Amino acid sequence: MDNKDTKIVIEECVLTAVEANTRLSDLTAGTFKTITSRKAFKKAIKQGCVTLNNKQAYTGDYVNENDLITIYKDKSISKKPSIQIPLKVLFEDNHLAIIHKPAGVEVSGNKKYTIENALPSLLKKSNQKDALDRPLPAHRLDYPTSGCLLIGKTSETLQALHRMFEKREISKKYIAVTLGNQITEGKIDKPIDDKASLTTFKTLQTITSKKYNALNLVLLTPHTGRRHQLRKHMMQLGNPIFGEKTYGDINDQGKGSGLFLHAIALSFKHPIDNKTLIIKSEAPRKFQKLFPSHNQLICL
Repeated sequence: MDNKDTKIVIEECVLTAVEANTRLSDLTAGTFKTITSRKAFKKAIKQGCVTLNNKQAYTGDYVNENDLITIYKDKSISKKPSIQIPLKVLFEDNHLAIIHKPAGVEVSGNKKYTIENALPSLLKKSNQKDALDRPLPAHRLDYPTSGCLLIGKTSETLQALHRMFEKREISKKYIAVTLGNQITEGKIDKPIDDKASLTTFKTLQTITSKKYNALNLVLLTPHTGRRHQLRKHMMQLGNPIFGEKTYGDINDQGKGSGLFLHAIALSFKHPIDNKTLIIKSEAPRKFQKLFPSHNQLICL
C-alpha cells in the first residue's frame, strides 16, 4: 500500500458467512463499525484505504469467508469539517471517551452535522504516539436513539474496542418504552438479515394506556450487534418501541417525542489499563415524564 506512513488502521474485519460470488463493494454497511454506508465503503476502496488479505483492495474483488479486510484512515485526505455540538462527556482519558449522544443526530456520514464532526472540538487530543487525527466512534447508535456512545482516541484503542465488540466483551444496556401487554421477561433469538441474533429483556414497570392498553418500561440487553436489532426484535415480539416509525404499522404513536429508546449504560474492561468501567447516561426527560421512578427501577 502506498504511503503507509500517512495511513492508520481504524478497523479490521474477518468475514463470516459470505455468499458465493460476493464482490467486496457489495458488502453491506452493517459489516463494519466505522463505515456506515455502501457508498462510503466504495469511496474508501477507491481512495486506497482498504486492503483485502493485506493486499490493495479493488471494488471488483471477490471475497470469501475468513478473508481479512483492513480499513485505513488517510491523514493526507482533506479533513472533514469540525463543528461544535454541546455534548456531555461521561468519561474521557488519553485512549477513549464515552459521550451522551442526543436523539436526532447522526453518529457519522456525509452530512456536516454529525457526532463524529463534533468530536475534535469536544474531546482533548490524546498524547499517545498513535493518536487519531480525529477521534472516531467505535460503534453506532441509530439517528433517533440517545445514550452512551463509545469513542476511540488512538488507533490501538479503536481496534481493541472493535475486537471487544466482536467478542461480546462490551455489555450494552438500553431502556425502552414498549406498547401493549408484555410478559415480564424473556429472550428473542430470531435471526436478523439471516444472522443469529439475541436480545434479552425485562419489564420494569407497566402503566395503563387507553390507546395502547399498556406502556412498559423495559430493560433491553442486545447480545449481538445487528442493525436495528432492538427495534426489530421488539416489533417481532408484538411490543413495538413507542415512537417507532420504520418497522410495522406507521401511525402517530409518540408524535413529536421521537423514539423511546435510550442506551443507558456501557460496561467493559478498559483495553489499555484493564480497569472495569461502568458508565451510565441519564435517561431523557420524556422517560421521566412517563415513569418518574425509573431510576429506582433500573438495576445494572
